[in-house]
Amino acid sequence: MTAAAVRTGRRRIGGADLATLAVLVVAFALPLRGMLRSQGPPMEEGFMLVFPERFLAGDVPNRDFLHLYGPGSVWVLAGWYRLLGVTLWSERLFGLLQQIGVVVGVWGIARFWNRALATVSALVSVMLVVPPLGLVALAWTGGVALGICGLAAVLQARRLGEDRRGGRWAVLGGIAVGAALLYRLDLVVAVGLGVGAALWGAPVALRRRVLVAGGATAALYLVHLVMAGPFTVFRGMVLDPVVYLRGGRRLPVPPPWDRLDGYLQIVGTTKRYRWALPSPDIPAQLTLWFFLLLASVGLLVGVGIWAVRAEPARLRSRVLLAAALFGLGLVPQAVQRADSTHLAWVSCVPMALLPVGLVELTRRLRPGADPLRASWIAGSVVGALFLLVLPYYTVATWTDFVFQTFGRQRQAFEIRRGDRVFYYGRSDVADANNALLAEVPGFVRPGQRLIVAPLDMRKTPYSDAHLYHLLPELRPGTYYIEMDPGVANAPDSRLAGEIARADVVILSDVWSNWDEPNDSRRVGPDRPNRVLRARHCRVRTYGDGLYEVWLRRRPGEDCAAVRARVDALLGARPGARGD
Repeated sequence: MTAAAVRTGRRRIGGADLATLAVLVVAFALPLRGMLRSQGPPMEEGFMLVFPERFLAGDVPNRDFLHLYGPGSVWVLAGWYRLLGVTLWSERLFGLLQQIGVVVGVWGIARFWNRALATVSALVSVMLVVPPLGLVALAWTGGVALGICGLAAVLQARRLGEDRRGGRWAVLGGIAVGAALLYRLDLVVAVGLGVGAALWGAPVALRRRVLVAGGATAALYLVHLVMAGPFTVFRGMVLDPVVYLRGGRRLPVPPPWDRLDGYLQIVGTTKRYRWALPSPDIPAQLTLWFFLLLASVGLLVGVGIWAVRAEPARLRSRVLLAAALFGLGLVPQAVQRADSTHLAWVSCVPMALLPVGLVELTRRLRPGADPLRASWIAGSVVGALFLLVLPYYTVATWTDFVFQTFGRQRQAFEIRRGDRVFYYGRSDVADANNALLAEVPGFVRPGQRLIVAPLDMRKTPYSDAHLYHLLPELRPGTYYIEMDPGVANAPDSRLAGEIARADVVILSDVWSNWDEPNDSRRVGPDRPNRVLRARHCRVRTYGDGLYEVWLRRRPGEDCAAVRARVDALLGARPGARGD
């Protein structure tokens, strides 16, 4: 197929396009203040604050700390933090930009049809990416944003052909999809399928620009290999997430109709959830979401193939197939752990483009149908799904964030130390954190090694990694800032040796009741617990046992002497505790 066959001419963004973008700005702005002050996942948001800061201090992902994804997000966030500082606000602002990137990419794909369809699809994407994820600057969201924006740019290059503007779009698209792989190597399937379909039949010069730009950007992995070492990179990015960790994180597929299996979902599901319209129970909504996602991908791929076969020279046919295959490549992420986070990670593209698929299906079945009318009907169908089938994971939670923006229904409690802030969804845990942070800096020295771990280190399902961020004067003393079952508590784990060398150990009882139907229930070696008891002493407890602080004994000291030393440093009466 020639370039002329798929080229439809130039298109500029006009005032009406800016008006539709203004609608999206409002959709993001209304819940923004509530999201900025809401609880994030303590481990995931914690390590997205800590990892880039450790990189700025000279540590390298995979070599010095466990990192399951590509180095791109750590590199970019490190530069962002150097400019704006390492704060929760700068991290969440970057997370917001990543989410905007996903929505802009979806808008760019749907805009190949018409403005109404682009607006509808982008709003659907907002509802799928914002409520379930919050503003955490996770690597997956950034990778998907780069991938879908890169795909839109490549398709725009296909529209413009081989002129100078088309060449610039091709290079830009190649850089974006290459950067997506730097963020998440497992996006290679989605990127490969989507970009492959977009370049199929394109002029050789255009294909070359995309592939050279993408390959040169992805080749920055060589820098990471040199910095971290080939084997450590292979273990951290392939063996740990695919072989060792998978059994401790997977959940039943499909999600059960009558219960939630993901522990974070169980503890995070609000009891105040009320919805005026009839809708299924929350677990049933998750089940229906899973099947709606698969149906959306199936419809997009099927209609895309049909459209390309029927009209191979039509650009929109190519756009639909490329976007559909990109969405298909995301599906393994939803299957490996079918909770709301992973379903949102995938749905934000294919379900957001479902209105496009419905419009194209209508065109194939009824060639004379009005495209604009079909666009609004397709958008109404998806809107009805959100209102009646999936409200908890979409519009209801979005509305709740809007209420929080205006000071109502706050569900998060502030943990603060100077200009470093974190939010927690439980007041008792926040109070214990604040009490701990008020005392611990008084009996530790800057540069000492800190480990934050579960109360019983035979099971390592999760970590309060945010404490590393709130105690920046202490150096993380473990490779396992991110605690994962089957990795941190594996028989060959280095955790016990790290405990032996740690100066300060904070044990958390918050996640001791973790219970999921997977290998996270398995216990590992007891050696880390034994080493801790042999070489350290418990000097403080907080929150009625929610947190314990242990200090390493000096040569010749017993635990009574260690506690007396801490009491003297704090000016407390002997035997006092920080409960």
